[in-house]
Amino acid sequence: MIFITQLIYIIEGQEKDFDEFENIAIPIIAKYNGRLLLRVRPTENSYVKYNIDKPDEIHLITFETQQDFECFRQDEERKKALQLKDKSIMSSILIQGTIL
Repeated sequence: MIFITQLIYIIEGQEKDFDEFENIAIPIIAKYNGRLLLRVRPTENSYVKYNIDKPDEIHLITFETQQDFECFRQDEERKKALQLKDKSIMSSILIQGTIL
């Protein structure tokens, strides 16, 4: 099992396009043995300490295998919606891990 944590930085004013992309992409996760465990939009009070730009949204997702994750990334329906992602996300940081 692999875990994906993503820190997402949304372009101001593009939240609607980002949400539209998420409404397409999130249901596709289950199609590839994945689960969205956590989706957080932290508020200013959520941070105790930080040394990076504060993300607008944080996702924690799990997939059974690396292959499942790659298949999700290559999903045709998701790829058709990538224009919304590109239009709305300034940057993102993807952190991948496993259970030890």
